Amino acid sequence: MFPVARAAQSLVARGIQHTAVRRAHRKHEPTFHDKYGTMVLLGGAAMFSSVWSYVLTQLKIEWGFSPVGRITPSEWRE
Repeated sequence: MFPVARAAQSLVARGIQHTAVRRAHRKHEPTFHDKYGTMVLLGGAAMFSSVWSYVLTQLKIEWGFSPVGRITPSEWRE
């Protein structure tokens, strides 16, 4: 049984070596992320910033929820 296992291991190792050699001799072709990754990231950041700047400036959102200065106390009834 031991020689069979050793033969199987050598076949697997030889297959891995062949795959590594094939990949090492191939030219590296740029993928989509290599070509456009930075531009897509910057475009997304610009879109995110522009949408949130519109939302925060155009909607009537009241900031500062403190009632100090907005509520006047009523007079005491005696």
